Amino acid sequence: MIHPLRKYENIHIPLWLLKDTCWMMEWKTMGVIMIVPTIFVAALLAWRTRRDEEFFVNLAILCWIMANAFWMCCEFFDYLQYKDLAGIGFAAGAISISVFYYKRLKNKNLVEQVS
Repeated sequence: MIHPLRKYENIHIPLWLLKDTCWMMEWKTMGVIMIVPTIFVAALLAWRTRRDEEFFVNLAILCWIMANAFWMCCEFFDYLQYKDLAGIGFAAGAISISVFYYKRLKNKNLVEQVS
């Protein structure tokens, strides 16, 4: 049986790819429109996994997409002086994924100590 969240992940990836393709092709209107469903599904995945260990992975993805969308808008609307602020979202994503791996490593060490 397929995990219930898999359908959201399977929708999310094409949305993300379409948004980034619009960015690459410089299709401003479609690119900006694609921000909404892409972030919505990423936020939904993070919310649905908020009690699971996968939460920090999904939160990292959400941070990455938000930073990526901000950077895209900076380029589309000639606010290049602000694009470096996207680094805040990338850093938040890096922290989130670090928390995920820290917790996983910590749990593995606890299991090994009990064994």
